[in-house]
Amino acid sequence: MTFPFSGAAVKRMLVTGVVLPFGLLVAAGQAQADSQWGSGKNLYDKVCGHCHKPEVGVGPVLEGRGLPEAYIKAIVRNGFRAMPAFPASYVDDESLTQVAEYLSSLPAPAAQP
Repeated sequence: MTFPFSGAAVKRMLVTGVVLPFGLLVAAGQAQADSQWGSGKNLYDKVCGHCHKPEVGVGPVLEGRGLPEAYIKAIVRNGFRAMPAFPASYVDDESLTQVAEYLSSLPAPAAQP
């Protein structure tokens, strides 16, 4: 009895049909894991801004203050006074880096009389 495919052909089909798609899934998952919020602006708008936007007036304004990334990470991870701590499972480190960069890129809000 002869088989229509040689060993090399079966290996190529296996790599193409199973290994390659699996590799693409892993790569897509890693890209998503790099920043779970997508951008610093998105994280700020959906989480931080509920208290820290100038028009809200709950927490201190963060925009345009040039806060160091390490400071933002320490406060977010540990909390401070009325601000709760946010674990890495909710806000990953890459997203905190992005939000620090985003906040540093914003101008300081105009002083109010």
